Amino acid sequence: MRRAHVVIVTTVIAAASASGWWLGESRREAAPAARVIEVIDGDTVIVELVDGTTDTVRLLGVDTPEVHHPTKPVQCFGPEAAAFTARRLAGRAVQLESDVEVRDLYGRRLAYVIVDGHRFDDELLRRGYARLLVIDPNRSHARELLSAELDARRHHRGLWAACGEAG
Repeated sequence: MRRAHVVIVTTVIAAASASGWWLGESRREAAPAARVIEVIDGDTVIVELVDGTTDTVRLLGVDTPEVHHPTKPVQCFGPEAAAFTARRLAGRAVQLESDVEVRDLYGRRLAYVIVDGHRFDDELLRRGYARLLVIDPNRSHARELLSAELDARRHHRGLWAACGEAG
């Protein structure tokens, strides 16, 4: 009887894991396709969607140093972050993964940007071009994003080397 119970529990866990993986994959595939047509700064881009419309996208989970703020000067490592985003995303096909809130108070689309099958948001953090910025309720990938920032801090990458801990 005990062995049968273990088999049943194992089967249920395996089925739940497989369905969770499948649902995650289908969510990723359902993300809207777009092409980055302009990079505003390290964490904001303009995309053209497949229907021909354009939209401004604010990357979720990251905050790059300012380069175009109306009341703030250009911040340490801001030009480098903007240039990196431009090199990696300009002209590229991307997928946009939404979280709970789809728009911010400025009307920008809020999304994780997937390029070459990977979240670009994580790459910005891992390479030290951004700081973690999680604004509730959009926190689907907060743990992974935090891990990427901590790795950049630990290895003094990007702004963590150029700008000090205060960045």
